[in-house]
Amino acid sequence: MEEVGRAVAAAAAELAGGGPVLLLAGGGANGGDALVAARFLAGGGGEVRVLAAASRHPLTERHRERLAAFGVTVGDLTPQAVAREAQGAAALVDGLLGTGFQPPLRAELAAVVAAVNAARAGGVRVLAIDLPSGLDAASAIPPGESVQADVTLAPAGLKPALLFGEAAARAGEVRPFPLTLPPGWAAGAARAVRPDDAAVAGLLPVRRADAHKGSAGDVWIVGGSAGMVGAAALAGLGALRAGAGRVTVHSEADVPLVTPELMVRRHADLAEWLAQVGEGPRPDALALGMGLGPGATALARMVLAWGLPTVLDADALQPELAGAGHGRCVWTPHPGEAARLLGVGTGEVTRDPLGVAQTLQERFGGAVILKGGPSVLAHPGGLWVSRGGHPGMASAGMGDTLAGVVAALLGQGLSAPAAALAGVRLHARAGERAAAQHGYGLTATDVSAHLGGAWLDLTGGRGGQC
Repeated sequence: MEEVGRAVAAAAAELAGGGPVLLLAGGGANGGDALVAARFLAGGGGEVRVLAAASRHPLTERHRERLAAFGVTVGDLTPQAVAREAQGAAALVDGLLGTGFQPPLRAELAAVVAAVNAARAGGVRVLAIDLPSGLDAASAIPPGESVQADVTLAPAGLKPALLFGEAAARAGEVRPFPLTLPPGWAAGAARAVRPDDAAVAGLLPVRRADAHKGSAGDVWIVGGSAGMVGAAALAGLGALRAGAGRVTVHSEADVPLVTPELMVRRHADLAEWLAQVGEGPRPDALALGMGLGPGATALARMVLAWGLPTVLDADALQPELAGAGHGRCVWTPHPGEAARLLGVGTGEVTRDPLGVAQTLQERFGGAVILKGGPSVLAHPGGLWVSRGGHPGMASAGMGDTLAGVVAALLGQGLSAPAAALAGVRLHARAGERAAAQHGYGLTATDVSAHLGGAWLDLTGGRGGQC
């Protein structure tokens, strides 16, 4: 509580800009955090107002008593008191409920939450401790009324409610706070970690001075049926821009020439051709499924039997392939495709992306990229949550480009988990760069054009050794 309270006080003082701070303390541990923050603010000469519920936590009452030494009077927590005390306050601290809250809100707390949101609508900045009161920490979907925060201070890990969907929107700016926990106190901590860019940069390959196209990875893109040929072409372009030495699109339809460096081979019958490949020359990695159309499941089984590093996307994401994967696969479903793979509704996927990604990995093997804002990456060692990206990337072809990027990284020797993590962040950073140039209405080709610059951004200019 002392650690968190000090951090809350600093964040509240910043939000208030030197103005008065109103702190709301619930009866549990979050209330204790708010009371400690009030003590630090008062000790620093700040103007503090505190409203608190009856204590349920053994330390909360002690912190309440210590406030008296600083001349701070603690009032009763009621909706009317919140409305009254918020007048003239510059910032409000929500210490009502924490990660242990189980919905629904009781009527009296719902009224307090409504008063908090009314104060915010009137110009008071709101800082939440752990997560905005009223949210279910484990769900991306708000269970009902909750506090709308401007900033959420998140000690000891990010919970699903702070990462996904409408719940994350209610958290405002999320500021992780590394909390020192005693041994054995990690229960309930977030299941996922969010690697920083330094960790991602360490995964990206460095080319030697004697590199050539053969050593940079031979990648096949298998897909693109009639009417869907652009998907395969976009995947091929993404693979080229992510450093593949040679990329060939194999399709049953004519694929548009998006760049002369992308090789295209048309086959009358993909299944027959794949069977003839047999033990002959094979690529270093391949991506399968983009616009592939009917018969994708059978084709995927043939390719998976080769045991090569493989990205499965779009039409290749079929529930019948459960158990057919291997450790060198990367599965790349969006929420609708994930729902189909598991036989559940899309709402169940968006409600618990972490749990769904983990289930997919356990059922299909390899690594899983559950695409979204943000994406979740599941691998045998755990869960990662991606960073960055831009809402403008919500357009057709982005997933095809990502599949090509991941395939290129697999072809350059990265493991499935490493290629998934590095590929998602590289793609996201390229989207950020594209948004800075184009503003609104991003296309997948816009993003591909910025993959090289994104690589340099992440690595600090390290592209190779001369």
